[in-house]
Amino acid sequence: MEMEMEMGGRKKFIVEIEEAKEAKDGKPSVGPVYRNVLVRDGFRPLPQRLESCWDSFCHSVEKYPNNPMLGEREMLQGKAGGYVWLTYKQVHDLVLQVGASIRSCGVMQGGRCGIYGANCSRWVISMQACNAHGLYCVPLYDTLGAGAVEYIICHAEISIVFVEETKISEVLKTFPSTEKYLKTIVSFGEVTPEQKQMAGNFGSQIYSWNEFLLLGMNKQFDIPIKKKTDICTIMYTSGTTGDPKGVMISNESILSIISGVNHHLESMNQEFSETDVFLSYLPLAHIFDRVIEELFISKGASIGFWHKDIKQLLDDIKVLKPTVLCAVPRVLDRIYAGLLEKLSSAGVLRHTLFNAAYSYKLRYMSKGYKHVEAAPLFDKLIFNKVKEGLGGNLRLILSGAAPLSSSVETFLRVATCAHVLQGYGLTETCAASFVARPDELTMIGTVGPPLPVVDICLESVPEMGYDALSRTTPRGEICIRGKCLFSGYYKRDDLTKEVMADEWFHTGRKTFSSFPKENMYQLKIWGEAFTPLSSSIDAIWIYGNSYESFLVAVVNPNIESLKQWAEVNGVSGDFSTICEDPRARKHILGELTKIGKENKLRGFEFIKAVHLESYTFDMERDFF
Repeated sequence: MEMEMEMGGRKKFIVEIEEAKEAKDGKPSVGPVYRNVLVRDGFRPLPQRLESCWDSFCHSVEKYPNNPMLGEREMLQGKAGGYVWLTYKQVHDLVLQVGASIRSCGVMQGGRCGIYGANCSRWVISMQACNAHGLYCVPLYDTLGAGAVEYIICHAEISIVFVEETKISEVLKTFPSTEKYLKTIVSFGEVTPEQKQMAGNFGSQIYSWNEFLLLGMNKQFDIPIKKKTDICTIMYTSGTTGDPKGVMISNESILSIISGVNHHLESMNQEFSETDVFLSYLPLAHIFDRVIEELFISKGASIGFWHKDIKQLLDDIKVLKPTVLCAVPRVLDRIYAGLLEKLSSAGVLRHTLFNAAYSYKLRYMSKGYKHVEAAPLFDKLIFNKVKEGLGGNLRLILSGAAPLSSSVETFLRVATCAHVLQGYGLTETCAASFVARPDELTMIGTVGPPLPVVDICLESVPEMGYDALSRTTPRGEICIRGKCLFSGYYKRDDLTKEVMADEWFHTGRKTFSSFPKENMYQLKIWGEAFTPLSSSIDAIWIYGNSYESFLVAVVNPNIESLKQWAEVNGVSGDFSTICEDPRARKHILGELTKIGKENKLRGFEFIKAVHLESYTFDMERDFF
């Protein structure tokens, strides 16, 4: 039996390839298996010439040697100027130099190489050197919490690390714990005599970028043979508890997801090409940006880097004039808010004209017109100003990591004259598993169909009352199968077995519709379980929502502590009245902020608003 699912009752995007399975032998029931209708008869094979990400890069070097590949803004008297570019051939030559220097330090195929810092040309050059010599590229970043850099260096047994100049001190702080493993540190910039001495005290050598390039001068090292199944990178991710997990991603995983994205976009005449320009600012330490940059490199396209100031990101966009922008909702929310602010200050006449044009274009897009056909005159007269504000060439905005609100997505689809596509994936699925389609307004608020490189199904979760065979929602846990899946958690076979069964990766996410949309927010654990956070707090419930920008909490204050504070600060009334006083909320929020600073939480992990609950959390009132 073949059953196709419709989106908005008009077009068919997925096809059933396997029937549902009833619960059996203690295993939960499983819903039908679906895949993209483009590959109903099987996935597109990878090109035979490609065995690794290095092969993909070399193919582009051969085909587009003089294309601009990596660009950075020239700094003139402390101000960012225009972009200065390295061609594919120039980058290739630098990669060979860096690779020879790495090998001269005794690092061989299968060794682990750390990269720590903001996106820049030297980040990608170091990454490609890892690709060339079969090293495991291991990004380091501190948003996983205090001690994460030290933990990753030790856990992955990293022997060499490339590091942004401003992050060198963070790496040096990991000694003596990392002394056993870390033998070579390479700065993207300069190093000081004091840094050299400190590294030397722990048996490690530290080099400036130019010093390091000299190590491999006039030395010849063969580029080793690499296979699709070889590990390309280990990306460390965190859940809400425990140490970071090292997600092992193979060459085949990255090449497969690139193939799937290409197939998806080609079917809609939106494929990437050597003329595309990409703005790199989302961290290369995360799989989303890493895969996108590998994709653009495979096309011979250009990658321009931001100049590391989020407040000046729009200026980077205006100067670079990208054709493609990858973003997280927080950034798109800022762009949206900025556009609305300009609109509100444009005067009544302009505001009225914009609203009329917006309503007209949206109405015709809703009728099924492509956005370039819905209101071409208004695009030229009204919306072109919005487009110019984003560089003038933007044709595709990809949003991931969290849900983008429907109102923001709709506005950007209409006003920017660019396609806005939401996607869903995890590090374990190599970033993208679902991607929406251009010119499909029915997909607003969804992540669209699965890419033509994965199979998906739902598995029942009986303990939560989720039935994959039911017609009601939520129906089950999202499971994903395909060549793009990770190869396991590094040194953690136990965790790998927990999430992998019969080739299926169990995402831990629950679906609420045929096309899943995640509404999850990972929270930092505030102290050990059942350990009092503060003498002022008896219990706390912390809530985060992917559509919001900060955490909130409901707090049970300690009665004696709060009354004592109230007496000192002239706040009168019984305990319940004190809890309702804004000054008490400010006091407790201050306590939580202090705890956050002591535990070195990141800005987005801080609680920004609290409600004080005078009644204790208890089961009798279903409040626990």
